[in-house]
Amino acid sequence: MLQTKDQEYEVPVYLFRQGTNYSAQKYFGAHLMERNGKDGVMFRVWAPHAQAVSVVGDFNDWIPGSHPMTKVDGASVWEVFIPGVKQYDVYKYCITTAADQLLFKADPFAFHTETRPSNASKVFDVEGYPWQDDAWVRTQKKKDPIHSAMNIYEMHMGAWKKKDEDTPYNYAELADELAPYLQKMGYTHVELMPITEYPFDGSWGYQVTGYFAPTSRYGTPYDFMSFVNKMHKAGIGVILDWVPAHFPKDGYGLYLFDGEPCYEDPNPKRGEHKGWGTVVFDYGKPEVQSFLISSAMFWLEQYHVDGLRVDAVASMLYLDYDRKDGEWEANCFGENKNLEAISFLHKLNSTVLGKHSHKYMIAEESTAWPMVTKPVDQGGLGFNFKWNMGWMNDMLSYMSTDPLFRKGNHNKVTFSMFYAFSENFVLPISHDEVVHGKCSLINKMPGDYDAKFADLRAFYGYMMAHPGKKLLFMGQEFAQFVEFNEEKQLDWMLLQYDKHRQMQDYVADLNHLYKETPAMWQIDDSWDGFQWIVADDADQSVVAFLRRDQAGKQVMVICNFNPVERKGYTLGVPASGTYKEIFNSDAVRYGGTGKENAAKRSKKNSMHGFDYSISIDLPAASTVYFSVPTPRKKKLSTEQKVEKPTAKKAAAKKSTKTPKTVEKNKATKTAEKTAKVKKSAAKPKAVRKTAK
Repeated sequence: MLQTKDQEYEVPVYLFRQGTNYSAQKYFGAHLMERNGKDGVMFRVWAPHAQAVSVVGDFNDWIPGSHPMTKVDGASVWEVFIPGVKQYDVYKYCITTAADQLLFKADPFAFHTETRPSNASKVFDVEGYPWQDDAWVRTQKKKDPIHSAMNIYEMHMGAWKKKDEDTPYNYAELADELAPYLQKMGYTHVELMPITEYPFDGSWGYQVTGYFAPTSRYGTPYDFMSFVNKMHKAGIGVILDWVPAHFPKDGYGLYLFDGEPCYEDPNPKRGEHKGWGTVVFDYGKPEVQSFLISSAMFWLEQYHVDGLRVDAVASMLYLDYDRKDGEWEANCFGENKNLEAISFLHKLNSTVLGKHSHKYMIAEESTAWPMVTKPVDQGGLGFNFKWNMGWMNDMLSYMSTDPLFRKGNHNKVTFSMFYAFSENFVLPISHDEVVHGKCSLINKMPGDYDAKFADLRAFYGYMMAHPGKKLLFMGQEFAQFVEFNEEKQLDWMLLQYDKHRQMQDYVADLNHLYKETPAMWQIDDSWDGFQWIVADDADQSVVAFLRRDQAGKQVMVICNFNPVERKGYTLGVPASGTYKEIFNSDAVRYGGTGKENAAKRSKKNSMHGFDYSISIDLPAASTVYFSVPTPRKKKLSTEQKVEKPTAKKAAAKKSTKTPKTVEKNKATKTAEKTAKVKKSAAKPKAVRKTAK
């Protein structure tokens, strides 16, 4: 049955206005279709304050008014069907404001755009890509993200590797290079700095103008689908940085879209981040909620992306974020909480994880806001992961400290365990830590050349064993010395040098060990998966702890953050038996001195709350892992060994009898019964009564 024009717009527009249209891009934007026997494009846009709107492009020489749009709802939604417009045609909306100004705006719902510095939208049909990742999708749907391995490689798509000095790979080409590299290195996921369209390279994608368009710097929407498809076929998940916190003031973008605040908060004390030069979404407006949640769902569903890392959540939660006294306005309760933003995050996470519980919604939230990763119905924000910025800041401060003074900062290593299970954490060493003069990770390490590498290996070993999922920014896996620069590819030439190649081997082996050892990731959310052995040896800068999986298997981890070898270091252990060293950051293969431990037999010597202990040699500036023997089952006493019959065993025994045996047993029982009756009848009556 054909829909009337009224029926066609009523439902999507009604839901859009209610803040519950979570696939608004299917209605708004530019869509190839046939109308009245003619092929063309239907354009629709939300512009509630506009006097008039028309579509301009190459097809009408950009003349305003050539293809005027009409209101479909009598209020705020405009549309026009233009025959003859085709795939890749370039267009904008020409908006006549209430003040009679003409604004030329890119389509907020465009699927494809021109490449900067040009900024118009392009017609593109995103349907019909031949996906080949069914096996991946089926596997992921069965997964429990909280209790699965997750080791993320964060990267900038244009600065990882280039064809030449000025030419980046397109999405599909990059996947051919990246997928085998991540497989070799043992990563489970790749996280992409924002690829939603953006105008300024120096923003790294964090100032978005196209919330439904992968940047055309690296190809078409189909090219990006190919990227995701290839990553999934290689067994690598894809996470996108997604930026709902703010957007830039570029004239062709969302800012003052129809001449007045439309997507942004109209209150000047709430609607602007002056430090960033951006404006804040109006989270209380239903149409904005529909727009943003549609964007999130679009990437997860249309592009098969596995999760979103939601940028700058703290800036959304606090009305006084990066604002001086007098520059912000309290909420109706006199607090600094942005109630509308909180409500939006509740709706966002409930919608995404309510439909796709296996996807990742990761908050970059840098404060102590409570219950970020708890469900909304329990009072939480509803994310399922949060970046652990406190751990990151403490550990980078500690590792940057001269080892002579680390004993006075020992609490920076141990403090994270006071809150490690308050949220579902990701431990991030991200791009933010290696830019703007903060220097690269290897250069944060004190000491000479060799000492820097030893310290970094020890840190990585500790990080991989600490509760929480993992994230490392590109280049840190081979100890790049320079800071991140979006204009240049990584310094791959460093792999010609032993130390850098050995660091890459170290990280790869560590990553693979992590993936293959459930004790390192299966219980990241409770004390059931972690136990301190040594937490208070500040004088020697040593910590030791256990990681445990759901089956009870354990790995013992000992970290020496001092450039002094600790020979015969004795510590308590949880079971009697032989402890085997399974990983050592000081191995020669990784550029270390080769001071490794042979298998160690425990002794009956109570220590650190355990009945047994071992003595090991701790190399200087190192992390070592030991396998923990499975406790032997206690021997049963003679009485415990007596087997009690069970109904199951009796039934099994009965089933083994032959028909003749059964017949013989029946005859025997009948004879015994008859003899008892005769014996009873022979007794005196008084005796029988007593017996009875």
